[in-house]
Amino acid sequence: MPDHVHLIYSPLRRDDGWSYSLPEIMKAIKGPAAWRINHMSSRTGPVWQEEFFDHVLRSNESLMEKVDYLQESTASRAGSLRE
Repeated sequence: MPDHVHLIYSPLRRDDGWSYSLPEIMKAIKGPAAWRINHMSSRTGPVWQEEFFDHVLRSNESLMEKVDYLQESTASRAGSLRE
């Protein structure tokens, strides 16, 4: 898989009490990040794939499994970058 981002989050609520949707959150993250990446790289054009993949965590056990996975994955990737 190319470089990618994992997020574990709990959406904020709007003034009307509804949570922000995942597409709204992703647009708010990916748009400014793409601009910065392109600006710093002196490039233009798309940075991210259009789609995103989500998985709803329904229990603390599931959350801890994902946190452990992300920590292991990050440590493994950091180690492979040093080699």
